[in-house]
Amino acid sequence: MLAVLLLATSPLCAQVAPAPHDGPRAPFAGPPTRVLVLGSVHLAQEEGGPVTARETGRLLERLAAFGPQVITVEAMRGETCDLMRRHPAVYDEEGIAHYCPDTDAARAATGLDVPAAIASVEEQLAAWPQSPTAAQRRRLAATFLAAGDLTSALVQWLYLPEAERRAGDGLDAALVQALRKRAASSNENTVIGAALAVRLGLQRVHPVDDHTGDNLRIDDEDAYAAAIRGAWDRAPPECAATYAYLRELRQAPDLLPLYQHINRAAYQTVPMRCDFALALADTSPQRYGRQYVTGWDLRNLRMVANIGETFRERPGVRVLSIVGVSHKPWFDRLLGQLQGVEVVDAAQVLGD
Repeated sequence: MLAVLLLATSPLCAQVAPAPHDGPRAPFAGPPTRVLVLGSVHLAQEEGGPVTARETGRLLERLAAFGPQVITVEAMRGETCDLMRRHPAVYDEEGIAHYCPDTDAARAATGLDVPAAIASVEEQLAAWPQSPTAAQRRRLAATFLAAGDLTSALVQWLYLPEAERRAGDGLDAALVQALRKRAASSNENTVIGAALAVRLGLQRVHPVDDHTGDNLRIDDEDAYAAAIRGAWDRAPPECAATYAYLRELRQAPDLLPLYQHINRAAYQTVPMRCDFALALADTSPQRYGRQYVTGWDLRNLRMVANIGETFRERPGVRVLSIVGVSHKPWFDRLLGQLQGVEVVDAAQVLGD
């Protein structure tokens, strides 16, 4: 059986300091592609209650000032989920159900499977007018849902005036309910990613998560879980204090200090002692800890490749990547090795 789910349940995944670019470099024409990696706690999973516009107000102002033209979020891509569903011998149903949205209702409403919906999204966006009608936005929202891109569907929904947030043009009652539920979510993809896209006039966000690399083949899941959780139990006492301080910041009426804290360089090196260093020291005969860490490394590599695809044909754009803070040092390091890319200091954007 596969044990991919443990990567999402770590109390706080570890971090390493970003390294300078150490590969070959050459001059390039035009401005650099500037990428800002915003490390985030998973807001919907943390204590503190629903996130309101008041709590995100100053944070969104700082991010809007950066002016991203591309926004990526930590969500699975429709094509990746479609691939996983087509290979049940490789990817287990539990992992797919946990990470991939169910597109059956959207397929029934639109008549589009995931590949057809992805093609339709691209076709609609290629001909997107300056002033789209409500019907066009509803149709695109429905198509995004069928493509497995829930956050981009929400972007189109949020553009609609309240009176136009109704069924029609591919949206049936079930899909309308799903969009309303997602709009009320405190997930950072919603309250930061979708909200910022609408503020900046963007028509979509880009999901870039990938769990194909951490799809571990584990025969004894209980032994694996015991080894990883045992490693976490050996964390030094200051780890608990770190978690407590993050919970305190999460419960404040303004989330900007939380994001300033977790995106500072000093924070990036502290949690290594609370997760991956402990896992690497696991002495189980199967070296479960090293398997866990390798899966984490591969996930980051594939996610960064997905980010690169979002600006591959648009060199020189500004990109905001919203991701769990545990990914940030890996993202900064790997993105910094791409030619023509400049990794932006999140701390400077967010201020003190």
